[in-house]
Amino acid sequence: MPLKLLTPLALAFLAFLPARAPSRPVVAAGLDDVVLEPAPIDPDWILDGNPVARSGLHSRAADDLAETRVWECTAGSFRWQFVWEETVLILSGSVHVTAEDGSERVLSAGDVCYFEGGTSAVWTIPDHVRKIAFCRRKMPGPIALAVRLKRGAGG
Repeated sequence: MPLKLLTPLALAFLAFLPARAPSRPVVAAGLDDVVLEPAPIDPDWILDGNPVARSGLHSRAADDLAETRVWECTAGSFRWQFVWEETVLILSGSVHVTAEDGSERVLSAGDVCYFEGGTSAVWTIPDHVRKIAFCRRKMPGPIALAVRLKRGAGG
């Protein structure tokens, strides 16, 4: 897409992009220091059982486009809607994941998995699962292109 097609909003956004250096260069906490609060699963998503989820924020990027969370859930099955892009590291327990394309995978402690934003997957948890989730919001197309162009130009 030629640069001339970028919307004025995207161009204005470029002027306000923060420097690459984060405002808080280090955010550290033990897993037990992250306070987990109830994070109910949408009842329309639940397929079986009564899964109870809790989540706690570890850190958030200065631009609010990314965050790291600790999340855990009890037994049950549900169709999770990934609004954000999400990479998970399973800390304990396990989950059987069925992707939209029908592919299946069991994730257990030590496994890492990526989920594209805007997709869904059926999560079946036999007992419990605990994970760290690295989440990133997708930027609208014109803004994402503007960012890539700016970074490619040494910005």
